[in-house]
Amino acid sequence: MPTQGATREKTRTDLREPHHYNVIMHNDDFTSMEFVVEILIDIFRKNEIEAQRLMLMVHEKGKAAVGAYPYDIAVTKVQAAAARAKQEGFPFRLTIEEV
Repeated sequence: MPTQGATREKTRTDLREPHHYNVIMHNDDFTSMEFVVEILIDIFRKNEIEAQRLMLMVHEKGKAAVGAYPYDIAVTKVQAAAARAKQEGFPFRLTIEEV
């Protein structure tokens, strides 16, 4: 039972979705198509058909968005893909753009 003269405080919580960022893959003349498909499957969790489709889009159009993620996840995926590309000797390039 509320006491007389008690003040009730109303708090308002604004919940916002985190900003999302597209991970963009860029085409080059040296990174193999097979490697790009592997990256799409292993790091970006695409199935074989989607990975093939995205790889061809990158190849034909010069670049393609391969996923939209919160910033930290996008950066982590780009870093993982870049590290693997460097290990394999590919000049594979990915960038991040705000959606």
